[in-house]
Amino acid sequence: MTGTSSGESAIPSSVPADSLGAPTAGESRKEPLRILYLEDDWADVELVRHELEKAGFGFVLKHVANREAYTTALQEFTPDLVLSDHGLPAFDSQAALAILKSERPEIPFIVVSGTLGEERAIEILKGGTTDYVLKDRLSRLSPAVRRALDETVEREERRRAEEALRESEERYTLAVQGARDGLWDWDLRKGQIYLSPRWKEMLGYTAHELGVKPDEWLGRVHPDEITRLKAELTKHLDDRTPHFEFEHRLRQRDGTYRWVLARGVAVRDGVDQAHRIAGSLTDISERKRAEEELRRNAFFDRLTNLPSRALFENRLDRAIRMAKRRRGHTFAVLFLDIDRFKIVNDSLGHAMGDQLLVAFARRLETFLRPGDTVARFGGDEFVMLLEDVRDEHFAMQIADRILKGVSEPFPVSGHDLMVTASAGLVMNSAAHESAGSYLRDADSAMYRAKSLGRARWEVFDDKMHARSLELLTLEKDLRRALDRLEFVLYYQPLVSLERGEITGCEALLRWRHPTRGLLLPGEFIPLAEETGLIVPIGEWVLRTACAQVQQWLRAGLPRLDVSVNLSARQLNHRDLEAVVRKALDQSGLDPARLKLELTESMLMGSSPQTVRTIQALKSLGIELSIDDFGTGYSSLVNLRHFPCSSLKIDGSFVRDVTTDPDDACIATAIISLAHNLRLRVIAEGIETEGQRRFLEREQCDEGQGFLFSRPVPADEFLRFVTCT
Repeated sequence: MTGTSSGESAIPSSVPADSLGAPTAGESRKEPLRILYLEDDWADVELVRHELEKAGFGFVLKHVANREAYTTALQEFTPDLVLSDHGLPAFDSQAALAILKSERPEIPFIVVSGTLGEERAIEILKGGTTDYVLKDRLSRLSPAVRRALDETVEREERRRAEEALRESEERYTLAVQGARDGLWDWDLRKGQIYLSPRWKEMLGYTAHELGVKPDEWLGRVHPDEITRLKAELTKHLDDRTPHFEFEHRLRQRDGTYRWVLARGVAVRDGVDQAHRIAGSLTDISERKRAEEELRRNAFFDRLTNLPSRALFENRLDRAIRMAKRRRGHTFAVLFLDIDRFKIVNDSLGHAMGDQLLVAFARRLETFLRPGDTVARFGGDEFVMLLEDVRDEHFAMQIADRILKGVSEPFPVSGHDLMVTASAGLVMNSAAHESAGSYLRDADSAMYRAKSLGRARWEVFDDKMHARSLELLTLEKDLRRALDRLEFVLYYQPLVSLERGEITGCEALLRWRHPTRGLLLPGEFIPLAEETGLIVPIGEWVLRTACAQVQQWLRAGLPRLDVSVNLSARQLNHRDLEAVVRKALDQSGLDPARLKLELTESMLMGSSPQTVRTIQALKSLGIELSIDDFGTGYSSLVNLRHFPCSSLKIDGSFVRDVTTDPDDACIATAIISLAHNLRLRVIAEGIETEGQRRFLEREQCDEGQGFLFSRPVPADEFLRFVTCT
């Protein structure tokens, strides 16, 4: 491939068009598919190219990055399909679409965007965009391309069929009998309409049902669309548009509605008076369902059906703008987190935890007033936008009522689960300029509520960092825990999915608190991070894990690796390299047996110093791994710049791989892309044999989860390994 100063490149694909089996209409072509891609990020171009190759398209991809190169390419390259980023400097997708429509209106146009708000997505679809695909869900690109190409072929076929219909009654009859679409022919002089058997079949009627009155069609149009349909018909009959085309819903025989696309062309007499209009009716229900699914996946949480973070921030931005325009408009942001939710997952399983999250979401919805919004940010975090609150006292009353409401029992699968929530409240003020600042401070207030004992709310103020007596007590206990040897490591095995043998383990920290019992990391790690105690605690974890694995190896256990999680504060600490080196030297453990796990958010937000630390750790001979992949905002293309050898697929994607095609596609895509980047893949949260078989079939390298073993103390882990 070659590049020029204009940012252009032509990328021929060597993948044959029929490599996936029988080609669709969009792929049955003698020449490679010619794709013009308007994008200013070369990494995204490469990722799209890889996705299309994986899907089996034979194509030539021409990459342009500005208006001039794009306009020239439309003339000289003559593409079959245009892909476009939504926003480029001084040139967005709508401007590119306008140029395309003026020159080559028949070419499909697909937006491939990193971020696209709900309102903007709907707007560009209404503006003539064929489809849109989010960059973090590129598995949807190939179906969108196929759909667009198929529709292009179908439009050409319909155009030819319509010409044939006007030329010959015999051809018309044959087309009616053989067309996949429904055909219609409206005699405006007689006030009668012919509806083909296929037209009637779409709605559940036989060929001999329905009459010849136009109301057989118009009377079944959804009330929300009938006025616009008649307006579009009138515009074409008045010769103000070259053809009639309109998407709408039609009522079926069973009373439900089906999405269809009606197209038609009028026949005119010598004085341009329309006396007949004929055309086709296409079933577009599947496309509409796919569009709705794309929209929901982008803007709604799949588990709870609540708005996602992207949609919530969009609505919060709107509230901020309204508050600036309207004096006296007051709103508040309430950030909620379920207390000790991890205990539910660890003790009852993730399925029960998911049911609790759904029930919690439904309970929060009962507190919504008109205009309010509740969203799920992932895990057990929920955020509410409270509109038109009179003052801070009124907002506090709402927060109090919500926390009391969610403390009532949740009936889940025969259990009455009792949970509480902690919340942080932020009132709108001039000090907050963006949605991010509101969410940051609401989150800080929520953590203060947790540190003060949970099951309460706190209002953000300038003294948020001041700690209460309860926080000081817990911090004092945490500081003493190392000296009192109250920390202990549990170990969970990692298993080769191909061979079924144990290849390693993950060291997981627990705190045997003298009065509160065994505490899981979620109950004290946030405080350890905040106070800086995570650094000495993390050093103890590294020393202990290395020493324990070396002891097992000397005792005769086979090759065994150990994984240790690093926190953001540890990674940013200047002495981390020395701490790791010391743990290896003191234990005698081969550096190749140690794996340090970093989250993708830690990598993407790393400073130059952190990057140097990562390089130094790699130079020691240890392995670096990406933990919980898929829960952040990164991509494998970005992460390839870091010297990581493996990644873990987050358990939220593993949980439903046997029941949810989307999660199955995501898991498969991560595995494939990771392997192409020479990364080993470990799947977290494997709880069923079906999940294991799916991941083994997709060539996932290793697995971890309750199916194999829960995290157990060192002596139990040793017995487990020796008996397996």
